[in-house]
Amino acid sequence: MENEKDEEPKYRKDHRTDTYATRLVDKTTTWQRKVSRRGTAKEKTQPPGGLDETPIPDAPPGYTVKITFHRATSLPMADLNSLSSDPYVYSQLHTSLPSRHKQDPHMRFRTPTIRRSTDPVWNCEWILANVPSTGFKLKARIYDEDPADHDDRLGNVHVHVDSLHDNWPGIKEQQYKIKKRMGSKRAYFIRGCAAMFFRNVEMSGKLVISVEILGKTEVGNNGGRIWTVGPCAWSRHLSPMIGRLAGTKEPGQGKDGRKSERYNFQANQFQLAGPVPPPLYHRYVEFKPFIAGMFTATSLRGRILNRALHHQHGRIYNYDRTTVYGSFQSPSKDMTLQFLNLVHYDHGGRIFTYVMTLDGMWRFTETGKEFGIDMLSKHTMHADVDIYIAFSGEFFVRRLKSPHKEPFDSGQETHPAAEIGEGPPHADPPSDPAYYALYVDNDSGTYRPSAKLLPLLKEYMQKNLPGLKVVTLDCVADAEKMGKLKKEQRERKKAEGKGTIVMQDDGSSLSSSDEEELDERMREFTHGEDGTSAKETKETKKTKLKTEVKESKLGWRHGDKKEREQREAEEDMDGNAGREQSERPATGELRQEGGQMVPQERRDSCG
Repeated sequence: MENEKDEEPKYRKDHRTDTYATRLVDKTTTWQRKVSRRGTAKEKTQPPGGLDETPIPDAPPGYTVKITFHRATSLPMADLNSLSSDPYVYSQLHTSLPSRHKQDPHMRFRTPTIRRSTDPVWNCEWILANVPSTGFKLKARIYDEDPADHDDRLGNVHVHVDSLHDNWPGIKEQQYKIKKRMGSKRAYFIRGCAAMFFRNVEMSGKLVISVEILGKTEVGNNGGRIWTVGPCAWSRHLSPMIGRLAGTKEPGQGKDGRKSERYNFQANQFQLAGPVPPPLYHRYVEFKPFIAGMFTATSLRGRILNRALHHQHGRIYNYDRTTVYGSFQSPSKDMTLQFLNLVHYDHGGRIFTYVMTLDGMWRFTETGKEFGIDMLSKHTMHADVDIYIAFSGEFFVRRLKSPHKEPFDSGQETHPAAEIGEGPPHADPPSDPAYYALYVDNDSGTYRPSAKLLPLLKEYMQKNLPGLKVVTLDCVADAEKMGKLKKEQRERKKAEGKGTIVMQDDGSSLSSSDEEELDERMREFTHGEDGTSAKETKETKKTKLKTEVKESKLGWRHGDKKEREQREAEEDMDGNAGREQSERPATGELRQEGGQMVPQERRDSCG
């Protein structure tokens, strides 16, 4: 008995039927999880992202602060050709206020560029609301604008303010020494060489800044975020090369006053007055596995895509000599007209892709079904790969026949699609914003803005664009209506594109004389030289043009017939002589004998 107790129990071998019960349990558990997720309402699972309802952290109200970038002195020379620089200031503001998420972008500001100056004067103001009483840290970086290569950093300036209160004296035109530790080595090498030969050249520059408290910010009890009050700065970025690649054109006017179109890709930025409504807060949607890595730059593929999109954003919103700047102290009728000017009013049936940042920076470019335009109108690029934005989608502008009616009122007509006089494409646009309506939607697969926030977006847009009628469209509920309106826009774009003269922009291979010749040729084809109709002169002009092209290829010119014939005769004589020389035998020259040419012995010239 003792031996039997000491023996280990024997287990039978596994049988294939033993796995059935385990599988059944696993299947039952999986089904239960699916049913619990689906719930009684049977909600469809969605990828993470879209509307984020995280509230703004509670904080006491802060102060409205005005920061002024006055000027800089003794900046290094970053350009060898001009022995100067094209400086601008790019600044960020940091405070102790907690953000809704750590990925929220910082407050940023950029001054216009001053051309060819080492002592630039900006006098640019940046007004911010709700700066906390615990102070702030301002990082100002001075760059040299170089669109052909990359912008060289000329130095940094840090401004630390420990606390703000009602009796704070402020900072009045204080000079801060520019730290050149992170500056361009090339620029400071040139500066050092100049200092060796000239005693009045200083190695360290200075940036003059002022900071002033304008008063308490009235936001009730919620002071948990900062926003830009003003000024409402705007900028227009032009790129003829990208415009030719994408096939985008902008209306213009030729030297003879006739309307024309030029290849140009236009990117626009408009700072809207804050605050952006707090519910407008959206995160990118992870509809593909690699999307999260692209926004956070974590994986190898994500880092490559992130860097490529940052580079694309920098090229599209590139600052150069053609960039146009402007600003308004607050929303006004002139500000609305400037926006209409940026979108070319209702000309050409244009549709725009837009992104609105959390600080109210509105970025938009023309979009379309063409491959080149579609690749340059992605919301990720416009947002500069920001994880959180306020809103995104598409918009277009239409002109109304009656400024006293809403766009969808009975009897109201819009251009497009109806033909309405006193405006594009046959006349200048009306200067009253009441004649126009802005149609804005939430058609963005990257961030998928919530349709329930469209009324809030409409209220915010009407506040910043006074006098302009705003219509919001839901890309899901109003899909049929939105599709019809956008189809009419595209048809108008095709219709108004016909009959226009397409010209290249400045900096291209066509000169002004070539443009005048194109205009003249177009007038001749349209009206004829003697005033006849185009139908009578079409075949004649076509034949004449073919003849000119053929003669130009052969090097012929009108009026040199005799010279051409003489030149051809000389070439024929030279060619015949060369052939005869090559055909002669090496023993001697040819002589005529009995009507035939026979070789004769060569005699030396000296006898």
